[in-house]
Amino acid sequence: MDSQASYDLSGAVAIVTGGARGIGKAVAHGLAAAGASVVLASRSGPELEAAAEEIREGGARAVALVTDVTSQEQIDRLVQFTVAEFGRIDILVNNAATSHLAPLLEFKEKHWDRIFDTNCRGAFLLSRAAARRMIDQGRGKIINITTVGAERGSVGMGVYNASKAALKMLTMCMAAEWAPYGISVNAVGPGLTRTEFSRPLWAHAERAGEYLSAVPKGRVAEPEEIVGAVLFLSSDQSDFITGQSIYVDGGYLAT
Repeated sequence: MDSQASYDLSGAVAIVTGGARGIGKAVAHGLAAAGASVVLASRSGPELEAAAEEIREGGARAVALVTDVTSQEQIDRLVQFTVAEFGRIDILVNNAATSHLAPLLEFKEKHWDRIFDTNCRGAFLLSRAAARRMIDQGRGKIINITTVGAERGSVGMGVYNASKAALKMLTMCMAAEWAPYGISVNAVGPGLTRTEFSRPLWAHAERAGEYLSAVPKGRVAEPEEIVGAVLFLSSDQSDFITGQSIYVDGGYLAT
């Protein structure tokens, strides 16, 4: 069944960070197919505009704005741009992320700072800025893209996993504080997904084999398979759900 066809987001306005490729691009397409107007944000200019153009070619409304979520100034610009373009913000998908594979004993502070600034601080700053608009509207949906690594330790991924675990907890705290304003905040945690971002993992035979041996479904996810959970949490069908994490992992965390 087409997951987009199950949800009607007509009239909604969504921001998707990390929207130029991978999961973010798939989510932006899914939101647009469900009727939302979409603002795609990323540091990747040409790819970002191409992703927005693909959505427009399908008949939906989409615009792109190059944005670094580690910059408060650029976050404010993104929110102002979205409101100027579409008049409101109904949905925010915090998907922008970065990583660095290295053992903890060798991990450099500059990589730590970059990962936490992007994956956690950036998501917080943008969520706060969007929430202020959503409060005026009386409702809103924020979806943070985390990972199964927020629940499990793994070699070489310690700092990335820690940043996503922090984002999971931040999701719960934002949900608790902002529920009285009609804002729902939830997380979607993908398992290993076939994107360029995670290529060092799924394209490495030994690493992929070790991971997949613990996945009951026995394969890597495709970006489009993450979209359904995001659409559900963006829709009014999830209005009484907040502070939760949905893992799209082929059963990995069940083993």
